[in-house]
Amino acid sequence: MKIKLISLILFMFSTLSFGCARQINPTPVPGTTKSQTNSQAQNQTQLQTQPQNKTPNQGKKLDVVTTASVVDNAAAFEKAISAKGTWIIATTKNLTINKDLVLEGEFKNGKKDKDGKDIIQRKIALYTQDEKRNVTDRFTLTAPKLTINSPKASIQHGTFKGDLYVSTKDFQLIDTTIDGNVYFTNNDAKSTFKMDNLSKITGKQELKK
Repeated sequence: MKIKLISLILFMFSTLSFGCARQINPTPVPGTTKSQTNSQAQNQTQLQTQPQNKTPNQGKKLDVVTTASVVDNAAAFEKAISAKGTWIIATTKNLTINKDLVLEGEFKNGKKDKDGKDIIQRKIALYTQDEKRNVTDRFTLTAPKLTINSPKASIQHGTFKGDLYVSTKDFQLIDTTIDGNVYFTNNDAKSTFKMDNLSKITGKQELKK
């Protein structure tokens, strides 16, 4: 009787060990290798750094985090820039939207400042990048009008074709072309606006209350 009991205990222990091992090593997502799955997980936990410029068509890897939206159509883009969207909106192709757009809502980028406070940031990323964060492809967003209401927002590494209305402080253009006019709806928006030497505006810049 004791021998049967010991055998039963050993059988249950080996079954539990096998089940745990299966949980520790989950099946990879179809179409990916185990190393690819691990790489994707690491990419999602990395907060972005500023990419370096490089010749296009060398890969298409985005600086995606878990709170980013990667979009390839108008409906997804409009949802992502809403107050219920995400702090990064990353396009993977040229988009043309035949209506006025508004970037709104306040978002945190997951980082802390030197005082331990959450950092506010919003980004429209009109590009893709490789694993070394070199820009690989740039895209054009076309719309009649884009209004920036989100604080600490930026448009990076692409082209916006249309008129840009800036209504919030600390808006930035980073390596971006605005093929149109830039209107500031208040003095604070105009005085805190920044653009780097790689960015350009083809139209006028003026205060328009």
